[in-house]
Amino acid sequence: MSVFEAPGDAPYARRPVPPGSGDRSSDGTRLAMPRSSPPNTFPGDGEMSRLIRDHDWSSTPLGPLATWPQSLTVAVRIMLDSRYAMWLGWGPSLTFLYNEAYARATLGAKHPWVLGRPFREVWGEIWSDLSPRIERVVTTGEATWDEGLLLFLERRGYPEETYHTFSYSPLPDDAGGIGGMLCVVTEDTDRTIGERRLKTLRELAARTTESMISAEAACRAAARTLAANPNDLPFALLYLIDADGRTARLAGTAGLEAGSPAAPTAVGLVEPSGADVWHLRTVADTRELQVVSDAAPRLGAGPVGIYPEPPHTAVVLPVHKSGQHALAGFFVAGISPRRPLDDGYRGFLDLLVGQVATAVASARAYEEERSRAEALAELDRAKTAFFSNVSHEFRTPLTLMLGPVEDLLTAPSGDVGPAARGVLAVVHRNGLRLQKLVNTLLDFSRIEAGRMRASFEATDLAGLTADLASNFRSACERAGLEFVVDCPPLGEPAFVDRDMWEKLVLNLVSNAFKFTLRGRIEVRLRRAGDGAALTVRDTGTGIPADQMPHLFERFYRIEGAVGRTQEGSGIGLALVRELARQHGGEVRAESALGTGSTFTVTIPLGSAHLPPDRTARGTASHPTTRAAAFVEEALRWLPASGAGARGRP
Repeated sequence: MSVFEAPGDAPYARRPVPPGSGDRSSDGTRLAMPRSSPPNTFPGDGEMSRLIRDHDWSSTPLGPLATWPQSLTVAVRIMLDSRYAMWLGWGPSLTFLYNEAYARATLGAKHPWVLGRPFREVWGEIWSDLSPRIERVVTTGEATWDEGLLLFLERRGYPEETYHTFSYSPLPDDAGGIGGMLCVVTEDTDRTIGERRLKTLRELAARTTESMISAEAACRAAARTLAANPNDLPFALLYLIDADGRTARLAGTAGLEAGSPAAPTAVGLVEPSGADVWHLRTVADTRELQVVSDAAPRLGAGPVGIYPEPPHTAVVLPVHKSGQHALAGFFVAGISPRRPLDDGYRGFLDLLVGQVATAVASARAYEEERSRAEALAELDRAKTAFFSNVSHEFRTPLTLMLGPVEDLLTAPSGDVGPAARGVLAVVHRNGLRLQKLVNTLLDFSRIEAGRMRASFEATDLAGLTADLASNFRSACERAGLEFVVDCPPLGEPAFVDRDMWEKLVLNLVSNAFKFTLRGRIEVRLRRAGDGAALTVRDTGTGIPADQMPHLFERFYRIEGAVGRTQEGSGIGLALVRELARQHGGEVRAESALGTGSTFTVTIPLGSAHLPPDRTARGTASHPTTRAAAFVEEALRWLPASGAGARGRP
């Protein structure tokens, strides 16, 4: 016979004792006989002290207070004086007594009805969970310990999800047997559920951040995260409002099938609609949370959530656009049928909606930025195509124009008079200038369009670089500048596209000459680890620090720059960067205003980094082809009379 059977099965708990050691029954066990307790046993003004004093204990197995055993009286007084939540059960039916802390923390609506009742009546809904533990205590005298145990308590009129950490300890009776048991308990419900909700919020932030390609993708990622917490969210729906504000479309769902009556894929917001099962139109009008208290009939007959009973309540929250009163969409959340919709639950939903709103806003900002980038890229492609087409259109008439002009300039002096020859010289110089610009634009447009196919050949880079730079020596001497070319052999050939390298070197030296009015220009080539480094240093006017980040942008020109001329398209340094990249290298610049600038181009040696089909063996030695145009332009920048800074036309 169990020691915790229903009332009336046995008057007291029994425990075997040695023969002859006191009052015994016929089966050799001692009866734990009650002893009298003094009157006014439980003084004090506390609610539970008063309730215990006033309770009709004569109608319970414990009998009147005056007959209670001293061990029970002491245990009850200790329990009542403690601020820690406790209860005790005494006798075979574990007649239930508890303190105020337990009444406040755990009992809910069961208080004070449960006072003096058998424990099995008090917590009948969890008897199957607790009976093995009680059996162990009263039969073996060993205490139990449970941490964060899930128990579904019916203290609010429904099975409630709760978590408890508690210990069951045996209570001795006056005869040395086990008269009952004491429970010391802490309810961990708020902490356990709070940690679970915090985990959901963390995962929601992480997953939606990873899914910023579109607002719809962010909602789908959010729904997948919410589906992992069915305890708090039996179902969840995310709707986004169309740009015209007339329709809300389902963007994410958890716990319900999209397109089902409870999860319509589209809901009209202008006219009443039968699809508006969650009052989205009302939320759109009021911009306020709506509680749907009759959610179960709207969900249909199928199972929803992890519990046998469906959610009875749903909450519909507006999802605002970032920093605006306008709406981006709606969040519909099913409320657990086993948790109250309290302030903590509402706060959790508010945080969820805040994260969803942030994710949607970030995704839409990303979409807008991507659209702008695509539009700019399209404009850039159109501009590149335009420059390419215009350059081609310019090149043919320029060639046809320069040919006859050059013929006239080289004709005998008797055929062309001095005045006409001067005019033709001006036409020729400016024609060459325009041709150089057209060629530069064509080069750049080809690189951007991916149509410039480099051909890399093993090259004596030091010799080629020195030859190219030396073309500017006469111009530097005429300008009164010291010109240093220091390009010792590298020890091995470098694989370069000779035509590209020529443009790179000539643009850098030409740029240095334009902005160096006094001092010196240095062109040096050195081996740098596994690569080669070309350095062009000048003592020119320098570049303001705030304009350095834009230096290699196309068509960027430094405002207010002091140089030999204000001419220029702003494309030379951008072309240098692209040409360096074509070789697997890079260019960087250092400058101080009023002191000068240093440009360094580094490229890898060898051919391992280059496409095999674009490399050729054998050392190339080609004469320069464009240096004359660059030098002619540089000489034109020099004042004819030793003064002025704008140069000749």
